[in-house]
Amino acid sequence: MASRVLMTKNQMSSIIDKLASEILSNHQDEQNLVLVGIKRRGADIATRICNLLEKALGRKVPLGELDINLYRDDWTKLSGKPHIGISHIPVNLDNKIVILIDDVLFSGRTVRAALEALFDYGRPEKVELLTFVDRGHRELPIYAKYIGSCIETRKEAHVDVLLEERDGIEAVMIE
Repeated sequence: MASRVLMTKNQMSSIIDKLASEILSNHQDEQNLVLVGIKRRGADIATRICNLLEKALGRKVPLGELDINLYRDDWTKLSGKPHIGISHIPVNLDNKIVILIDDVLFSGRTVRAALEALFDYGRPEKVELLTFVDRGHRELPIYAKYIGSCIETRKEAHVDVLLEERDGIEAVMIE
């Protein structure tokens, strides 16, 4: 199956800037804001957004990484044993406003697992979802408040957000 580029490095950079600006416009004076990226690429995107927010706000913004493998509803169907990684949430999430960040929003099942995992770290006041790419085909009633780009896809297609720090290139690809 052939892959094609949907988004280039410059387009991706512009989207990161746009998403950070949207968060700032909604939460500029918010002291209880916490960013949590879903491992792996959601965490990488969260780091980039956090750096922009900290620069604009002139203060630290708590940033966490969430491994959701233990909470997946398909782990019994995965070949072999699922790899359980480590989450790092630097603060208790009680009464915090959490921006949950992922690279691609598809069925909604990853986000469902992430929400379940988040509650192991406290009871947030609010959770808002940010996704770099929304490709539709939801199976659960989950939506993102912050969307980098909506891409129409066939259900069987595969969308990858590739990041320099993890993949050596910067692009959004579809197979």
